[in-house]
Amino acid sequence: MSQLLIKETYFQKLVWVCCWLVIIRNMQLFTVLKLVLMFLFSVISVVRYGVVTLLLLCHLAINPALAADNGYQINKGDKLKITVWKEDDLNADVLVLPDGTISFPIVGTVSVAGKTVEELQTLLEEQLEEYIQGPEVLVSLLTVEGNEIYVIGEVARPGPYMMTKNLKVMQVLSMAGGLTPYASRNNIRILRETAEGKSISIPFEYDDIEDGENLDTNILLQSEDTIIVP
Repeated sequence: MSQLLIKETYFQKLVWVCCWLVIIRNMQLFTVLKLVLMFLFSVISVVRYGVVTLLLLCHLAINPALAADNGYQINKGDKLKITVWKEDDLNADVLVLPDGTISFPIVGTVSVAGKTVEELQTLLEEQLEEYIQGPEVLVSLLTVEGNEIYVIGEVARPGPYMMTKNLKVMQVLSMAGGLTPYASRNNIRILRETAEGKSISIPFEYDDIEDGENLDTNILLQSEDTIIVP
């Protein structure tokens, strides 16, 4: 019983470390402040919980994908809030234009579609470095109105659907109320426009996924994808 309590206590410590590191990494803070918080947290954790915690922190630092999911890519039509620390004249709410760009003071036109928020922050800091010493940029999403996909044909609720997170084909078909009895289940297609402007058609067989086969065809959808259910 005592061994079980020891294991539970140690497990709780590790959970505490992981949870707080993830929270700090995902906080919408300026880079310097985030690094300071992570440093202080790391020191406290190592003092309280020992060397194993230090190894865990190093592992999470080397593999940031384990600590946070920053996978949302900015889309045309999204609205962003951009703040530059101590530079109030540069703070702005901007709309991503149909060509995937934004217009920002000093740096001018910036291509942002397809980038994550953190990638855009880094890009703006690099471009502002020519004009401002040590710029600290914070980018946050105000709306994700550009991240829209469409479902047409034999589903219960056809129409446009907003994606606030990564979604696969089966998830979106479920959001659309599922297939009607008249749907051609194995002739579903996803229409997609590539970065080069070329339209492609991706086949999708509903019964395969339902039977647990060819699961890799249940692909992640991208902004502006159209699911056609004949």
